[in-house]
Amino acid sequence: MLKKLMDSEAGKAIAEHLKKLDQKRQALWAADCAEHVLHYFEDMRPGDDRPRMAIEAARAWARGEIKCGAARKAALAAHAAAREAGDEAAIAAARAAGHAAATAHVARHSAGAGLYAANAAFISGGEKGLGRERKWQLKRLPVG
Repeated sequence: MLKKLMDSEAGKAIAEHLKKLDQKRQALWAADCAEHVLHYFEDMRPGDDRPRMAIEAARAWARGEIKCGAARKAALAAHAAAREAGDEAAIAAARAAGHAAATAHVARHSAGAGLYAANAAFISGGEKGLGRERKWQLKRLPVG
C-alpha cells in the first residue's frame, strides 16, 4: 500500500513540495501529520505515550530544544511501540510518529510520516479516509 501511496498524484505532489522546504519545516509538517492520526494508536494503547513523545521530539528538535540524537531515540521508541501495537491502523500511526521524529536525522523521513498517516487513514476509513487525509496533508504543506 505504501508504494501505491508514494506513486499516487498526491504522494508525488507532497514529495516534490517537501524537497523545497528546509528540514525543520519538514519535521513540523511531519509532526502535524502524525498527530492527526495518533488517535488510532492511542485508542488501542492509551497508556503508551512513545508515539506522542516522538511527535513532541520532532517539534522540539525543529525549535532547537533537543539534538538530533534525542529525536532519533524517540523515533526508535515509536517504532518499537508500532511493533507491539497489534492493530494495523495503530501500527501505521505509530510509524508516522517515528518518521516525524526521524526527520531530524534524515529529512526524507518527513514523507514517510505522511505516507504512514495516510495508510492509517486508509486502513481505518478506506478510500474515503485516505482521500480526506491526503487532502488534509496537502492543505497543511508549508509555503516555501
